[in-house]
Amino acid sequence: MRKRVAVIGAGFSGIASAAYAARDGHEVHVFEKNDTAGGRARQFTSPEGFVFDMGPSWYWMPDIIQDFFKDFGDSTDSYFKLHSLNPQFEMVFKESKISVPENFEEFKNLFESIEKGAGKKLEEFMASAEYKYNIGMKEFVNKPCYSWMEFVSWKIIKSAFNLDLLTNFRDYVSRYFRDFRLRAMMEFPVIFLGASPKKIPALYSMMNYGGYILGTKYPEGGFYSLVKAMKSIAESQGAKFHFKSNIKSIENTKSKINITVNSENLSFDAVISSADYHHTETLLKSASDKNYDEKYWQKKTFAPSCLIFYLGFSKKIAGLKHHTLFFENDLDNHINSIYKKPEWPDKPLFYCCCPSVTDSSVAPEGYENVFLLMPVANNLKCDDTICEKYLDDMIERIEKHTGIAHLKNYIIYKRSYCVDDFRQDYNAYGGNAYGLANTLSQTAVLKPSIRNKKMKNFFYTGQLTVPGPGVPPSIISGKLVAIEMNKTLKTL
Repeated sequence: MRKRVAVIGAGFSGIASAAYAARDGHEVHVFEKNDTAGGRARQFTSPEGFVFDMGPSWYWMPDIIQDFFKDFGDSTDSYFKLHSLNPQFEMVFKESKISVPENFEEFKNLFESIEKGAGKKLEEFMASAEYKYNIGMKEFVNKPCYSWMEFVSWKIIKSAFNLDLLTNFRDYVSRYFRDFRLRAMMEFPVIFLGASPKKIPALYSMMNYGGYILGTKYPEGGFYSLVKAMKSIAESQGAKFHFKSNIKSIENTKSKINITVNSENLSFDAVISSADYHHTETLLKSASDKNYDEKYWQKKTFAPSCLIFYLGFSKKIAGLKHHTLFFENDLDNHINSIYKKPEWPDKPLFYCCCPSVTDSSVAPEGYENVFLLMPVANNLKCDDTICEKYLDDMIERIEKHTGIAHLKNYIIYKRSYCVDDFRQDYNAYGGNAYGLANTLSQTAVLKPSIRNKKMKNFFYTGQLTVPGPGVPPSIISGKLVAIEMNKTLKTL
């Protein structure tokens, strides 16, 4: 029977859940507080004509993303052209730099040239990573995680030992490689999971396979091309999107859920919130309807926030790749400034994305579009003086890397984005950028539940619940929740 469903938030998980819920025949309304879809993956255009993706820029696990489109008898090819990047990215160290090739044989040769025997070790590492990817992304992530019993199957039990769940990623990588640059290259992908490699289970070597082996892609027009494509799928199924629609309160009436959108009171048979989980629960009119109290959230390990700069340059920057990681400083010192003693980092690492190297549509001709991202601790206080200090540091390091002096003189557009912006735009707990860290104690059943324990027709999706942070997991999360909600609605 057709039911009336509200989805709060139009990020990847919200759009995905709306698409699947509408496909199941429900009347679906998506309410987004901002003026466009995408959540952290929004896009904006500067007056000078630079087109900036605001968040995600690493198009990894293309098979998982493609699966969403296949579920609706479609393909990403219908919506945008996907470029394979070669090199996939460049890593800059104090005395050297390494470009990561797209071709695996070249990748192995690169490792061998840096450390004797490392080419063979890389082959072994990736074979294990592929195994974990096939189990992790096909078996583990498709569970609603109400109970550990969901994982009791012969296939999962048989594979448990080979998944290295109890080994930390740092120790696991050190079994294979000695050179600090190769270790850094292998450890880098798990930074997206929001914790130190010492705290992340070795299971997540599947990230290396999903990135390096399946390849680093770029959707023409920017990452927002994926947002638009998914929104189009959801709308084709009948979902309706409502922007500048801020949720003020949520009330449980036992049979229905009433939500106040701006100043209008609306009633629904079920609600899925893809907004920040903690924020969503502050909107519940009855505190007894919350899944978790404030102490619960205070004990959780959150992924970092970020200091981001969106920059437009009035010249091309030769020597800058699409993705560049600046690892001249010590990774652990930077991580300690995020988790051990939260403070602004003394000698930070940072990431630089220059999509205009690949896509001429994101910058005026002869100009360069540059996105800088530096992970920082949550709840830090940002001001212009602090931000400018770090911008100067990052620009100087780009100048050294490219051999081009006085780059700051060519900046004709600049916008910063930091902790308070994440909090204001996304109601992000502590101003976090990526959700909950994927530590072992915050995995699967140990994550916040996708189902409200008091309201059987209220659900949560996104990077603060299962399966975890990142674009592909968020899409999977939306699908999982839509399936679970549909099962519930059949009983109402």
